[in-house]
Amino acid sequence: AIVKLSALGDIVNAMIVIQLIKKYDPKIEIDWIVEEMYEELLSNHPNINKVHTVNFKLAKQKKSIPLIFKEAKRIRQFGKFDLVIDMQGLIKSAFVSKIISSKQTIGFHRSSSREGISSIFYTHTFKVDYKENIIFRNVSLIGYALNIIIKQNEIKNKEPFLYSSKEYNFSSFSNNMKNIILIPGASHPSKCYPIENFYQILKKIDANFTIIWGNESEKFLANQIKKLYPTANISKKISIDELISLIKQADLVIGSDTGPSHMAWAVNIPSIIFFGFTPGYRNAYETSINKVLESDSKVNPLKINKNDYSISKIDVTEIVKIATLFLNSSK
Repeated sequence: AIVKLSALGDIVNAMIVIQLIKKYDPKIEIDWIVEEMYEELLSNHPNINKVHTVNFKLAKQKKSIPLIFKEAKRIRQFGKFDLVIDMQGLIKSAFVSKIISSKQTIGFHRSSSREGISSIFYTHTFKVDYKENIIFRNVSLIGYALNIIIKQNEIKNKEPFLYSSKEYNFSSFSNNMKNIILIPGASHPSKCYPIENFYQILKKIDANFTIIWGNESEKFLANQIKKLYPTANISKKISIDELISLIKQADLVIGSDTGPSHMAWAVNIPSIIFFGFTPGYRNAYETSINKVLESDSKVNPLKINKNDYSISKIDVTEIVKIATLFLNSSK
């Protein structure tokens, strides 16, 4: 069992390990434990035996210990696993891992995770610098757990690993122009690239743009861009299943450090991701078609400054240059 509960981008950046495990031994059965709201991200993966969902949100909202124990009782019904790998490194994920383990529970060392106390729940721990690239951390943990060596080329030459239940049709997409997905929203305002800067990007690239959003504040940002550039399309609110299909059909994804932006890397679609107060060198995997653009801020992953709005300083000209190169090379 793999335990990676949240959030969208973090789960995506962990899912590459499925194909690496199967390459090592196709007979291994993999179950995945995840928070309910992200089940769709995993439910159609052909190499996942079963997806189990947890929900600690209600217990957290009500600050209810009885509700936590009730959820723990339900989790025990998932069964017992020969090997449980906690890829989250939080107390709640370690707690879940311990409940379902019959033999070995493996997770990050105390010094390697955000909530170091989680390590007391494991039978074995793996030490890797917290500041290391998240993909490297995930793959290295799996390598340790299974006693295998995973080479960088296996990551670079990965197969796409997100699956939707079907291929959806999107009316906002063009058959005659390149289709670019814009993602203006993020989990915090200082993660968001300025609306005016997005407008400058749209003005300088000849393409069909679809703006996606996931909540009302992100929808507001989408509408602000459309006011400046009326020919841009705003997507309806879509499910994770639809989102996977949408990104697979795009020619390019441009957005901030947020889950949907990372999904482009997962399905081998060109992308440009902006980073301000979060560390791009750690939180994304750069390839020949997946570009990371970071602000000039010196970011410490252990001490994030959410009042850092330096993302606004990322040069529009550089974004347009990279986007044009990607679009031209895909002809």
